Amino acid sequence: MARTVLIVDDEESILQSLQGILTDEGLEVITAASGVSALEKIDEVFPDIVLLDIWMPEMDGVETLVKIKGSYPSLPVVMMSGHGTIETAVRATKLGAYDFIEKPLSLEKVLLSINNALDYSRLEEEITLLREKADDRYRITGDNELIRQLKEQILIVAPTNAWVLISGENGTGKELVAHTIHRLSKRHQKPMVEVNCAAIPEELIESELFGHEKGAFTGATAMKKGKFDLAHDGTLFLDEIGDMSLKAQSKTLRILQEQKFERVGGSRTIRVDVRVIAATNKDLEAEIEKGLFRDDLYYRLNVIPIRVPALRERVEDIPALVDEFLKEISMNMNAEPKCFSDEALKKLKKYPWPGNVRELKNLVERLVIMTPGTEILASHIPSPYSREPGLNTEFASSLEAVTIKEARENFEKAYIARKLEEYKWNISQTADAIGIERSNLHKKIKFYGLDSNRSQ
Repeated sequence: MARTVLIVDDEESILQSLQGILTDEGLEVITAASGVSALEKIDEVFPDIVLLDIWMPEMDGVETLVKIKGSYPSLPVVMMSGHGTIETAVRATKLGAYDFIEKPLSLEKVLLSINNALDYSRLEEEITLLREKADDRYRITGDNELIRQLKEQILIVAPTNAWVLISGENGTGKELVAHTIHRLSKRHQKPMVEVNCAAIPEELIESELFGHEKGAFTGATAMKKGKFDLAHDGTLFLDEIGDMSLKAQSKTLRILQEQKFERVGGSRTIRVDVRVIAATNKDLEAEIEKGLFRDDLYYRLNVIPIRVPALRERVEDIPALVDEFLKEISMNMNAEPKCFSDEALKKLKKYPWPGNVRELKNLVERLVIMTPGTEILASHIPSPYSREPGLNTEFASSLEAVTIKEARENFEKAYIARKLEEYKWNISQTADAIGIERSNLHKKIKFYGLDSNRSQ
């Protein structure tokens, strides 16, 4: 499709000559003899670029430029003038003009400026689309009360520089929450640098986090910036911080406190300004009790704690999540969109989802690929997702009890055992979920001898 150029000049000869030349170049041309007329035509046609003369009666080009940019900030404008000065060109550029061309006009300069401006505009459009896709990618789906609270927490904490510790089971979307916080923060124009704490070998932790100078060790053939350096003025995301070794925790704590470091093999002190977001699937307080996590690092990171709920705690969000995954998978596969029947969705709601949202997405993708037709039925749902939950034998034992006290104890033991398994023996989360104090839960675990049944 031909690009549209609006030429604005009070000299009829210039309008006619430019219109003829640019039309021959394959551009669609419209003209205006004044600033007022130009604004009207922009509202009607919305051209791809404007060539705007500065010296015009009634409303000059600078005033017209201001009005154009006020209404259409992304519309590229190239200024033209036969009485141009450096001051005028600088002023026009500051007001948003893309370029400034002096009269008498050179055809080569005009075409070069137009092509450059159109390429720049196209690039801006592509960047905008990429940002919109990124926004969609990091959108938190769901309307469950726990998810609404999570979204409210994010909106409150994101604009600040406060450090955040995100907890939740594997597959719940902790990385999604971290990206959302960064995207809504004042640092969103700067990078968010991710560090997988579980994947970095202990002997490479310093080089990975702090970088190294050329020749610092065998194989260091060039200077390399570390993660902290790369995240300067942005966000550092420490994923699975609970899996970091004690040695690495010590080194990390030092730089987190001081916000300065030296590269491996270097002596120059480098100062950084980073916002830290950490995530873990472990109960760090329990890890501290076991001597596996430093308490001082925990308290440094845990400024704003955010917990991401498990999928089993928000099963009413499953239809919305499935719909989102179906659209994404269909688009990626360039295939016809599919849908789930109501009965199929009911089956999915009955499954406990130990792998959480990640497991659900994997299942949806499998069913889209393997299921013929456009509707995924309940009969298409494979085991164990289709298995109906039966009466647990431990719960059934409470019905066989002689006294109500015995029945109550049997039920409570089975109930606590099931909840502990659901929360992977995370004492804090289990206690919060069932509404009792951690100390009380510890007593009941000991009373019922549940420790001996703990899965390894």
